[in-house]
Order: sequence, then structure tokens, then C-alpha cells
Amino acid sequence: MTDRGWDDDDARPYFFLSYAHTPKAGARGASDPNHWVRQLYRDLCEAVLQLTTVPDGAAVGFMDESMHQGELWADRLSDELASCRVFVPLYSPRYFNSVPCGQEWHAFTRRPVYPANLDSERTSGIVPVLWAPMSRYRLPNVASELQFNHASFGPEYATEGLYALMKLSYFRAAYELAVHRLAARIVQVAEETVIPVGRRLGFNGLPSAFNVTAPTKQLRISVLAYHQNELPADRSPDYYGERRTDWHPYRPVGSPIAQHAARLARQLGFQPTVHEFDEEVESIIGGNAEAPGLLLLDRWALRDPRRRELVRRFDRSDSTWVSILEPFNGDDPECADRAEELGDLSDETLRITRRASRPSFLGAAGPTGLHTLEDFDDALPRAAMKAKYAFEGRTRAEPEEPPPPRPSLREAFRRGAGGYGPDGFEDDQGGDDAHREPGPHREPGPHREPDAHRERDPHRAHDPHREHDPYRDDGDEPDDGMAPLGGRGPR
Repeated sequence: MTDRGWDDDDARPYFFLSYAHTPKAGARGASDPNHWVRQLYRDLCEAVLQLTTVPDGAAVGFMDESMHQGELWADRLSDELASCRVFVPLYSPRYFNSVPCGQEWHAFTRRPVYPANLDSERTSGIVPVLWAPMSRYRLPNVASELQFNHASFGPEYATEGLYALMKLSYFRAAYELAVHRLAARIVQVAEETVIPVGRRLGFNGLPSAFNVTAPTKQLRISVLAYHQNELPADRSPDYYGERRTDWHPYRPVGSPIAQHAARLARQLGFQPTVHEFDEEVESIIGGNAEAPGLLLLDRWALRDPRRRELVRRFDRSDSTWVSILEPFNGDDPECADRAEELGDLSDETLRITRRASRPSFLGAAGPTGLHTLEDFDDALPRAAMKAKYAFEGRTRAEPEEPPPPRPSLREAFRRGAGGYGPDGFEDDQGGDDAHREPGPHREPGPHREPDAHRERDPHRAHDPHREHDPYRDDGDEPDDGMAPLGGRGPR
């Protein structure tokens, strides 16, 4: 029983419809895209009413736009998530990137689920809906672990998603079928599970159940540079700040290079984070890749022996999922004066990286540095995508080694040794047969009778040269109606 007084099971809403709000298109007078979700909610409520004995005036379901004006949004959501019988999420790419949707999922799954009967195997009160096709997207773990057959709602639904079935009149019959079967599934799950009313949770403080960002959509931007308090005497502080990530090599143009890189990365669809290389390097060298990475390297920092050794170790680790960009301002007089010295230092420290670099991924200025912000802007997309491809290749599941081949009776007869021993190796105990040429028409040896007699010999099963073969299959002997050797591959 909750604060709202749920003491009558019939009064509890059958389902909670969880969906991601879609913003209006930018055009003036654009219609509300969430209209279609409200229509689905009304259709589902009507269908569930037809399949149940919900009393007059009782709530059939809940979606957040059905709240009365003046109610506190978070408190109402908490109440409904603590009392509904079934949770119905509308799967879409936007849904799994929504923090509130992840919080709703988390709140509902905090409640225990019991099968209603001994013979029931249902352990979840979630009935997912394909609002949009998800075949091109990776579901978070909490969703991919659900065992649910979307094809049972109709082939058009499984291919197009419920939103398309609603929008296109061509699919009207398919939409009505999908809604009916969805309502029936909601009622079935409500009847086959016992999910006690839970406690109201503070909704705004709940975590999301989703790992919103896939690893390959992340980009960890790390910066190897000085901060102002550790600069050598011959380096101007104008290009540095209080933190190493404040490095601004192209000053006065643009912004600190890490911020600029993060903005470009977002334009490529990444969700970047900025870090100091000193804090990232040991994890990278150890092979603990969380996401593809981008190292923004200040060649001046390579004059520091400790940092130079860190970069050398990074280079030897062959961490191909971390691309390197070396901003080197051609208009900076200090950089111009020491260009050859610092370029040689970089080449010597990054020997393996230099040797492995493919021309298609080098910056516009090549391996000698990115002399302008425009050079940097041209190089970053290639470097980020190179890191992404390498990370995907690194994390792709390696194929399992194939099992050792099963010994073949055909090969056994080819060698004329009478088969293989129990350990799978050729049995050398075959006497004269071990030196006979294979073939269905060879002369019978002292331990082998002609085929016609073999088939009628009641003692054939006791042939001492056949009993030791653990893989024997009388229906697969070369002389038992099979094609000649070479006519079929090994079993």
C-alpha cells in the first residue's frame, strides 16, 4: 500500500507507458510529434479495457501527459512507477539516450517480480514496443537481456516499427493487429506475474538504467602539455593556463585546443571527454581501453625526460585506438626557432607510430606538425575515425578456435590401418592391412573377408581390428554403399 492508498488490486493501472519526448521540428506551425504516442496510449487503454474487468473510472494505464495540472511531476511519476503492473517502454534511438527514460526503467525494476504460478517461467514485468526499428543500434544490457519475440506482433511491425504503422494508412490493418496483440500481452504479463506495490523513490535522484553512450561513440581526448607553473625558462606562458588542458597553441586564434577538439568531435557524432595524458597513460599502456582516444601532444613537453619516457612507452604499446595530433603553431616565433630540434625529438620518441602511420590518416601538414588551426581542423576527423576503427577492431569478439577435426573412417581405410586408436592417432596394429592400397576392390587380407561374407557374418561385430575405433559408425563405412573415396568431405 503506497501513499496513494493502493489497497485494491483492481485499481492499480495495468501499464506505465515510457517514451522519449520528441521535440517539434524547427518550422513554424509544426505539429506535435508526441501526438502519435498519445494516440497509441488511448488505443491501448481501450484494448486493455476490452480484455479485462477494470472497473468504471479506474485508471487503465499511465503516461506522463495524462497528469492533472498542478501535480508535482516527479512525485506523480514515482507513485505510478511504484504501483503499475506492467512497464511498456517504446524502443527508439532517442529513448535509450534519454536520462528520464532510463530513470523510469530503473525505478520499475527495483520492484521484485514473482511468477504467479508454479508452472510459470515469466520473471519480468516489462513488455517492450518497437516504436522505431532498432536493428542498426546496439541496445543497452538491460534491454538486450530481455527475451521478447517482436515478430509475434506481425511482420510489418517487426520491420517498420509501430510509429510507421500509425502514420501510413497502408499499414492500418497491421497497426490494429499490433495494438491488439500488445494489449493482450500486457494483460497476460499482468496475470502471470506478481509485482508487489513498491516504495516511492525520489525520482530526480535516480540513476539511469542505460549505458547511454556506446563505447565507440565516446572519444577520450587527452592532452600532453605543460601548465604555467612548470614551464621551462625559454618557453612563453602565453600559450598555457592553470591546467594542462588549458593549452592554447594557436593563440589568439580559436580556443584552448582540447575545447576546440571536443567541439569538432561532437560535430562528428562523438561524445567527447577531456583528460590529462599523465592520468590516462598507464591505463592506455595496460591495454585497458574504455573508448577510442585522441592525444593532443605539445612537442615542448617532450623536453621533459619523464614525459618523454611516458610517450615512448605509449609508442611501444602500439595502442592504435589512440590517434596522435601535434599542434605546432607556425606563427609562434619560439616554435619556428626550435622547429627542427623539436621535430627530431618527436620523431625519435614516436618511432613506431611514425613507421605505422598510413598516409590517408596523416594531417594536412603531414607528420611534421599542424602549423595552423585549419590544418588541425582538417586532421582531426581522420584521426578520430582512425581511432574509432581501431577500437572497433580491437573489441570485436575473436572467433573461437575450431575444435580439432574428428578422426575420419574414410582416412582410416585410405591408410589401410583399420582405423584410429582411442587417442585419435593412427593405429599401427593393423598387421598386413597397414601396407595395403585403399579401394573398394582390393583383395581381402588375412584379417578381412570379402564384402559379401562380411555382411552375413554374425561375428562381424567382434572383429578385433574394429572394436578399438571409438568413432566407428557402421552406416558410414567406405564399403557400405558410399561413394568412392574423395566423393564426400570428412564428417
